[in-house]
This record gives sequence, structure tokens and C-alpha cells, in this order.
Amino acid sequence: MDNYMEDWIGIEAAASYLGVTKDTIRNWINKTDIPAQKIGKL
Repeated sequence: MDNYMEDWIGIEAAASYLGVTKDTIRNWINKTDIPAQKIGKL
């Protein structure tokens, strides 16, 4: 069995890394197959 652990980042970190706004990330999630998972209130 692999010891692979998925790394998750938040919308703010993704937006900062890609140089776009959080709203852009949310739009991409809604309009494409970008995987997203809500964890609690995050």
C-alpha cells in the first residue's frame, strides 16, 4: 500500500498561486471539472 497523502489547499491559496481572485476560482469550480470539497465551513 502506498503512503500517498493528498495535499489540499484553500481557495485563497489557489487564487494567490494562480494570480486570480477567489471569485474566479469559485467560477472555475462551478463551470469545470476542477475537484473541490467543502470541509466544515471552509
